[in-house]
Amino acid sequence: MYLGIDIGTSSVKAVITDDAGTVVAQGNAPLSVDRPHDLWSEQCPDAWWQATRDAVGALPADARRSIRAIGLAGQMHGATVLGRDDRPLRAAILWNDGRSQAECAQLEAEAPGSRAITGNLAMPGFTAPKLLWLRAHEPQIFEHIHTVLLPKDYVRLCMTGDKSSDMADSAGTLWLDVGKRDWSDAMLSATGLGRIHMPALFEGNAVTGTLRVDIATAWGMEKVPVVAGGGDNAAGAVGVGVVAEGDAFLSLGTSGVIFVATDQFRPNPDQAVHAFCHCLPELWHQMSVHLSAASCIDWAASLTKQSVPDFFAEAEKEGAGSGSELFLPYLSGERTPHNDPHIRGAFLGLGNETDTGRLANAVLEGVAFAHADGLAALREAGTHVEALSVIGGGARSQYWGSILAAALGVKLQYRKGGEVGPALGAAKLAMIAVTGASVAEACAKPELIAEIEPDATLTERLAPKLEKFRRAYAALKLI
Repeated sequence: MYLGIDIGTSSVKAVITDDAGTVVAQGNAPLSVDRPHDLWSEQCPDAWWQATRDAVGALPADARRSIRAIGLAGQMHGATVLGRDDRPLRAAILWNDGRSQAECAQLEAEAPGSRAITGNLAMPGFTAPKLLWLRAHEPQIFEHIHTVLLPKDYVRLCMTGDKSSDMADSAGTLWLDVGKRDWSDAMLSATGLGRIHMPALFEGNAVTGTLRVDIATAWGMEKVPVVAGGGDNAAGAVGVGVVAEGDAFLSLGTSGVIFVATDQFRPNPDQAVHAFCHCLPELWHQMSVHLSAASCIDWAASLTKQSVPDFFAEAEKEGAGSGSELFLPYLSGERTPHNDPHIRGAFLGLGNETDTGRLANAVLEGVAFAHADGLAALREAGTHVEALSVIGGGARSQYWGSILAAALGVKLQYRKGGEVGPALGAAKLAMIAVTGASVAEACAKPELIAEIEPDATLTERLAPKLEKFRRAYAALKLI
């Protein structure tokens, strides 16, 4: 048995898999986000650790006793700054925090080769600009920083006492030379840091340490190996077998991602496309990233005082493309293709006839349209996508899948375990590390549950709304 732990934004998920990669048990513990000021998004690092203990504790004791190795996945980019005592100096600044836009320009000015080194535009979501913000606005914190860790790697520290990270997650810091798969001294220096502040780097299927005796005892396990793992998207790719050139997935978690595996480092920063290391050796990937996806559904369901299943039911009863309502899903700003932390969402085209079903469809369609923008940016970068495996909580709704397939013009594939993709991928990386199984053997695509082809009629109905959606961004930006 193998344990995969995913440190998400809204929850920590823990899954146990058997030798065939089948999920045999799941545990979950919720997390909340603090937004003390406009553009800010923070979490307490110790909340991740408590939620991890709760999620693992929810797993069956007999299954925990059989664990042979543990893999970690997690939300990317979060700046977790520690003092000499390895305790957090402040709340972690998260991936969807937008306060450091000015620092992005400063970073690119101080490191003129940054785009070539990192393969990415400097964006407020990434880790390095957050440290420049701390240096400028909280110097008393900055001067005491001893180590900077990503969220899942803080949990690793609590589990093992080791300061380690993987290539995929570290590529999202803007401190990594992504082509060379090593820390960049130039990028670190541009933020007033050095290698001494960074964790050791490992490929995602390498062992970084072992579970502390006290934690192993509390969890009813042996002192098992802990594997590097990956950022949530790269680990999710492993979970659904996206491990070869051209393989792709669509992630519908708190944020949304279209992820394409590549056998070379192929950056295209000018289109706000991300290019990172994969969490397996000699692989990279491209991503379009959207800061709000399933979080829009949670927000809108709460606003209309419904459960999420009821929200989907109202949308399906109304039918996609049936109304004039538009939703721009920029609740936390946007990355691909706009790189705009200040843009905010909006409903347009509301009338007396607007009801819950129409609002619900507008939200589902709006997120789909944002992903259509992202796929267009990937295609401009020369990436060809024929099919997308769907992962994340949004994978539970095939009605939404029909809207997404029509808006994107690609086939969607639903695979067993897709809803827990990153945790499943972390468990598979753990299995590879301790068994020596090949990537092809361990990361075969899971069983296909369903497939959704684009519906030409629905595509035609949505096309005028997609055109209006794209024009609406420019108008909204002027407000």
